[in-house]
Amino acid sequence: MSENVQTAEHHTKSGAAAEFVEIVKTVVYALLIALFLRVLLFQPFTIPSASMEPNLLQGDYIIVSKYSYGYSRHSIPFSPPLFSGRILERTPQRGDIVVFKLPRDGHTDYIKRLIGLPGDRIQVKGGLLYLNGTLVPRLSLGPDVIETAYGYDQEVQRYRETLPNGKRYTTYDFGPGGDLDDTEVYVVPEGHYFFMGDNRDNSLDSRVPSAVGVGFVPAEELVGKAQIILLSWNKDVSVFKPWTWVLDARPSRFFHLLK
Repeated sequence: MSENVQTAEHHTKSGAAAEFVEIVKTVVYALLIALFLRVLLFQPFTIPSASMEPNLLQGDYIIVSKYSYGYSRHSIPFSPPLFSGRILERTPQRGDIVVFKLPRDGHTDYIKRLIGLPGDRIQVKGGLLYLNGTLVPRLSLGPDVIETAYGYDQEVQRYRETLPNGKRYTTYDFGPGGDLDDTEVYVVPEGHYFFMGDNRDNSLDSRVPSAVGVGFVPAEELVGKAQIILLSWNKDVSVFKPWTWVLDARPSRFFHLLK
């Protein structure tokens, strides 16, 4: 009888150990699959500021495709210096919404709209965008009222800009006299890109020198193309207040494809 009890206990322990091993294997496989997807295919980001309004709002949770422009060291978590340049490089298109690393530190994630390709000449005059000496046409869409970072409402003008390749998008303009409404002519160097925020008077972008702003962005710093707003919450949402996950959700923005 004692021998039978010991045998049963042995089988029970062996079964529990085997089950534990299977659980560990399942977790490891899931992590490897997640890492594969994270490195080669997609990466999530949360929009932290208003610089891309009205197209991206603070609190939008977006998905970025890593394969759109090929792969750099920034495709790998923590950006290890395993190689330089890009593998399977593909040229981004004017008008793409792109996530990239801030050139001056190589770590901070920025998201802006691609305006200038290598060799392009870009200038802003009177708040109007000029590309290679030609005015980029824009159509007035009328005013909008937005809440500023200081908590008060402010009127802003909306425009639909159309790039030479036919890409259209909406911009915000707070009116003439902004710090970046009149700039020098920027000539984009080979292997670099020029980015601007859609919220033109509230964006630290390539119009500002790299020492304090973005400047020209090397191709190696591109992370990927923003493809879809997966989920979205108002800025008042809190991880520690579960009811705000529902009350502060913006369902009209869920699964919204980006242009």
